[in-house]
Amino acid sequence: MFSLSRARPALARAALVAATLAFFNSAPARAEYPDHPITIVVPYAPGGAADALARVVAQKMGANMNASFIVENRSGASGTIGAGYVAKAAADGYTMLYDATPYSINPHLFGKMPYSNTALEPLALVSLAPNILIVKADSPYKDVNGLIAQAKAHPGKINFASGGSGTVQRLASELFRQKLQLDMMHVPYKSGGPAITDVMGGQVDFMFSTVAASSPLVASGRLRALAISSPKRAPLLPNVPTVAETVIPGYEVYEWNGMFLPAGVPPAIAKKLHEALVSALKDPEVRKRFDDVGAQPIGSTPAEFADYLKKEDAKWAEVIKKGDIHLD
Repeated sequence: MFSLSRARPALARAALVAATLAFFNSAPARAEYPDHPITIVVPYAPGGAADALARVVAQKMGANMNASFIVENRSGASGTIGAGYVAKAAADGYTMLYDATPYSINPHLFGKMPYSNTALEPLALVSLAPNILIVKADSPYKDVNGLIAQAKAHPGKINFASGGSGTVQRLASELFRQKLQLDMMHVPYKSGGPAITDVMGGQVDFMFSTVAASSPLVASGRLRALAISSPKRAPLLPNVPTVAETVIPGYEVYEWNGMFLPAGVPPAIAKKLHEALVSALKDPEVRKRFDDVGAQPIGSTPAEFADYLKKEDAKWAEVIKKGDIHLD
């Protein structure tokens, strides 16, 4: 015989289950990452090498993830403004930093940094590009040994240009000077373009310049390349010897590009971004764009990039301290 009193508990349990299912079925589903555009911050002005390569990478990463990537320039203070912005951004995977070698140099030049490097996590070393030691086309220096001989014979008379005291070009020359114990004078410019112009005109004896900026001028005969800063010769300039093979074994200076995230991004999101970046750097068209400006695509692991940054930090800390280098 049916008993209402006995049926009530069962009916209550059934009603609770039904209500719970109705709640979860009606609750909005958690959006799958990414569900809105991802911003890559470049802490340098538009039109530079880092900006151009960041846009190549962003486009391919977007295709790989079926997502929108926006490149945003936040330049100023040698890249620290943009890096600081990303360091303070939410760790949700929607803000990334595409930085370069000044990231390793700035802490040793600025009295106080606007952010801590622990606020940023290395994602991957994107690329490496060497510098070229250039002189004017009709320079009396036919090779790097000729330049060194003149500097030793006339201390303080040879000068070198750069785009500013905190630039890789300055520090590449300073490392060169320190290793050879040469007495040479630094002539800083506000940017690399005017410095190259004055090297071409003979107002300055030499400088280390980026492959992207100077290799076309070398190819056209407007500049002479004496050496290159990578351990191996560059494909764009196969006849130009390295500094390491000619005068300073172990000499190595690169303009590197790398990608960072705000500290604390969930590992699954960081992994997804890393996979998209590495895949982008393997794309033949992307690799060609890098090759065209003398940059070698890398696509390291986060751990490999972190290790590389430690070595860069130690190298430039020593050069800056020994050279007593300060911002202009």
